[in-house]
Amino acid sequence: MGTTTRRPKLIEALIPVIFLTALISINVFIFGDDALAGSNQIVLILSAAMAAIVSIRLGHQWETLHKGIVKAIGSAMSAILILLLIGSLAGTWLLSGIVPSMIYYGLQILNPTIFLVAACIVSAIVSLATGSSWSTVATLGVALLGIGRTLGIPEGIIGGAIISGAYFGDKMSPLSDTTNLAPAMAGTDLFTHIRYMAWTTVPSITIALILFTIIGLTRSQDGVINDIQPVLQAIKGTFFVSPVLFLVPALVITLIIRKVPALPALLAGTLAGALFALIFQPHIIEQVSGMDDKFHIAAYIAIMKAMYTDISITTDHEMVNSLLETGGMSGMLNTVWLIICAMIFGGIMESSGLLKRITESVIKLAHNTGSLVASTAGTCIFFNLTASDQYLAIVVPGRMFADTYKKRGLKPQNLSRTLEDSGTVTSVLVPWNTCGATQSTVLGVSTLAFLPYAFFNLISPFMTILFAYLNIRIARFKKGEKPPQP
Repeated sequence: MGTTTRRPKLIEALIPVIFLTALISINVFIFGDDALAGSNQIVLILSAAMAAIVSIRLGHQWETLHKGIVKAIGSAMSAILILLLIGSLAGTWLLSGIVPSMIYYGLQILNPTIFLVAACIVSAIVSLATGSSWSTVATLGVALLGIGRTLGIPEGIIGGAIISGAYFGDKMSPLSDTTNLAPAMAGTDLFTHIRYMAWTTVPSITIALILFTIIGLTRSQDGVINDIQPVLQAIKGTFFVSPVLFLVPALVITLIIRKVPALPALLAGTLAGALFALIFQPHIIEQVSGMDDKFHIAAYIAIMKAMYTDISITTDHEMVNSLLETGGMSGMLNTVWLIICAMIFGGIMESSGLLKRITESVIKLAHNTGSLVASTAGTCIFFNLTASDQYLAIVVPGRMFADTYKKRGLKPQNLSRTLEDSGTVTSVLVPWNTCGATQSTVLGVSTLAFLPYAFFNLISPFMTILFAYLNIRIARFKKGEKPPQP
């Protein structure tokens, strides 16, 4: 039952991408920030249907495309489960007073001048230690966003600082999945990759920190400090506030450092948050449950609600009330929906060879080292835009460009560095990408709001291309030295 498939022409491979780009643009124009509430998901489904029509006309069977869809969704299941657990963790950490305590102490340490730099550095340290930008943004990032808002700093700028730091740490951490994936795809070892990547990554984060410092020094601070005291009083008057509560975040960070997988580590943090709510915040449990008697039933109701649905804590300060809200698992469902739809589109595009056809055309344009690295970076960004997943943006270009780098005498760490400088860090800048959608949902800040201020993420691809064109730190095979065999 052999079915002949035809190699797609470039224009045929581009049809679903053009269709997707056009409809996404219309969506953003008409729906604005609400595009992620459902319309973008429908666009991805329609674009997948367009890709399927093109693929079937090329001779591919629906069964093949269906297997590609299932495989792509399966590859995203870990991210989906982590996202759902992050929703529950955010709920119990609010209920237990952990996030309010972070805001309370942070307000007393930070001021508007140094806040952005401090937020970026702290996010980088935690992400480096844990290897997870997602966990960093969902825990520390949410707290930093609350602190920054009370200091009068626009949430887009705060989000940019948090994202910059979190993705720097994730990118440089040996515990990170993408940091392990990139050298595996390129054919080099982990620590060679990290050392080589530092040459472009350190200048990028340095420039980002300088820009955040300039913003902090030039922003008006009139009246901000006077506004902090009522906020502190509102938090202190509502919650039991103590450094003891930070034992729970310390537990999660310790588990991840000790290489406990993300899912059990986040579940442990969620349950520990629930336990601390029982011990330290019984009055909050009564408020959330709506019951002032039968504490055991009230506790069950409040903890369950915190993990699966919207909860909000009421204080006597309106602005503080806006910080003390969370959606639990249900608050993540739009993002889960988006990820599944993105994987349907990416699965058809990859399994039918449409994405491969597009990237092959890109390789032909690379005539020297600079243009090869630029082509690789552009391809990674293209995959983040079309396949909507940072893993595909690393895996597929990594496989496709590996032989080309070897043939041109370039060591594999050149490729692995480019994959991370372009694939890992730009994923969060795409609203319909799994990373962009997730971080936007977790922070409650639209992707387009923090994008202009995610300086590290914006600079990194240009830095790796600049190094290639200037021939700075480009590792080459010596005469007689043979490339490693896969």
